[in-house]
Amino acid sequence: MGEVRFDGRVAVVTGAGGGLGKTHAMLLASRGARVVVNDLGGARDGTGAGGAAMADQVVAEIKAAGGEAVANYNGVDTAEGGEAIVKTALDAYGKVDIVIANAGILRDRAFHNLTEEDWDKIFAVHVKGSFNVIQPAFRIMRQNNYGRVVVTTSNAGLFGNFGQANYSAAKTALLGFASTLELEGAKYNIKANVIAPVAASRLTEDVMPAAALDRLKPEYVSPVVAYLCSEECEVSGNIFTAGAGYVGRAAIVESKGAVLGTAITIEDVRDNIGRISDMTGAEEFTNAFDEVSKRLMAAQAAG
Repeated sequence: MGEVRFDGRVAVVTGAGGGLGKTHAMLLASRGARVVVNDLGGARDGTGAGGAAMADQVVAEIKAAGGEAVANYNGVDTAEGGEAIVKTALDAYGKVDIVIANAGILRDRAFHNLTEEDWDKIFAVHVKGSFNVIQPAFRIMRQNNYGRVVVTTSNAGLFGNFGQANYSAAKTALLGFASTLELEGAKYNIKANVIAPVAASRLTEDVMPAAALDRLKPEYVSPVVAYLCSEECEVSGNIFTAGAGYVGRAAIVESKGAVLGTAITIEDVRDNIGRISDMTGAEEFTNAFDEVSKRLMAAQAAG
């Protein structure tokens, strides 16, 4: 099999001024994609006036290596910003084939110290920011009958992490978001997947020890993301974990459970909590209707 290429494809990568976003953008460009490098240029907590330096530097590096790219400096946290990012792709290259929603910030605090502003800003960037950029691009992808979308979650979103209630909640929200994009995009050859990366970046530089960061280069994650953006990718609605050369798939599964009947009591739940919680033979469902249907069938079969 030959090299995976992106010739003729147009990619939008948010938060591409450094870290994972930069390596995603540069890898796609090195394989023929024309890339919109989006970065607000603010601080990692989402503050600051922003600036063009970060995005411009990445564009310069891509061009120096023989690739094509343009910069965009809009924030993802407003609908206007999302529209402007996609418009940059349309103005420069006439279409959008790929969106990697990578932009992110951190505002870590123990839950009892978390402010409403900390909560709202995290959701504005990670959740609303993904919506703001992907929706206008998704409309174009439907018209062109082709698209690849990758949203970025975190192991904190999958499993939780101390001091990251806001970040964890936002990253978990993106799982349901991507699953629905997969269902609504299937008819139009739009694949939507989720990446849960562990990588050294300015968001993690003071969270992990230096020895760990040396093994967690962003370059070890970007090939996974690039594959999910390729024409050759046929999987959709999946969650992939990646870091330090490891790649895995995560999934939300449900136990076989226990049918307790329509006269169910609190004591029935207490007495059967072991059966309810037993993950032997746990199932993965393709959509919410599938889950409800199977559970209703199990209850009906049990009488």
